[in-house]
Amino acid sequence: MASLARAKSKIGSGRMKTFYAILIPVLILFCAFNTFPLITGVFYSFTNSKGYGAFDIVGIQNYLDLFSDARVGNSYLFTFKVAVVATILTNVISLILAIALSSKIKFKSALRGLYFVPQILGALVVGYVFSYLFTWIIPALTGSESILASPELAWIAIVVVLVWQSCAQTTIIYITGLSSVPEDVYEAASLDGATGWNKFRYITFPLIMPSVTTNMVLVMKNMLMVFDQIIAMTSGGPSQSTESISYLIYNNGLSGGQFGFQCANAVIFFLLIAVISIVQTNFLSSREEQL
Repeated sequence: MASLARAKSKIGSGRMKTFYAILIPVLILFCAFNTFPLITGVFYSFTNSKGYGAFDIVGIQNYLDLFSDARVGNSYLFTFKVAVVATILTNVISLILAIALSSKIKFKSALRGLYFVPQILGALVVGYVFSYLFTWIIPALTGSESILASPELAWIAIVVVLVWQSCAQTTIIYITGLSSVPEDVYEAASLDGATGWNKFRYITFPLIMPSVTTNMVLVMKNMLMVFDQIIAMTSGGPSQSTESISYLIYNNGLSGGQFGFQCANAVIFFLLIAVISIVQTNFLSSREEQL
């Protein structure tokens, strides 16, 4: 018995060493590339640093100036407008596609793979392709000006690209949720005379609410952080009408001499995304329980 206990102890000790061997390198990398830069950014948000050279501590002045900077305010309005519209469209279109791809149709697996292609492509590549499409192809076919040249309409092009690329992953999550709904529930509903819309409203939608919650939170977060598409398609133009918060932080922080100021902007933006995600999760989770 004693030898058996020692053997178990050695096995347990060996497992713990393996766990630590896996955990410690990952923890070091996480701290080096996530925690340390975050702490450094928070520190610089209280300075007037330009990203190089000497700097002074200015306290909360950067944070106060954020609320009076019109350019920052416009970037927040643009980002939230794009994020809300793109999140709604992505989830509605993805749910429709998921229902269609979960039905009894031919080549279902091939179509699922085809719809996932946009997710594989890089955001910058997609942005450059759509930029060429909106700048040259569509104007040549319609005889109109490029939508990217209009300060009032350029945001629509950004939304189109975001939705086109985001639908892939969102659709897969909805398909997973739909596949978890038991068939006998639909059969029982059919016996009770339920129609297609009633089945979706009273059976399908309540049962896939966890997927809805996941998609709404993830898509909203990704849309708020829109960056690559802006770089590839408009570079914040025309007339700074498509400057997202991420793009403004990058552009003015690294090359505009506002490193400390944009670090403060980044801190506020980080907290804002965290709050929105928590509020979304709590609200949608409560809806799951009600349904």
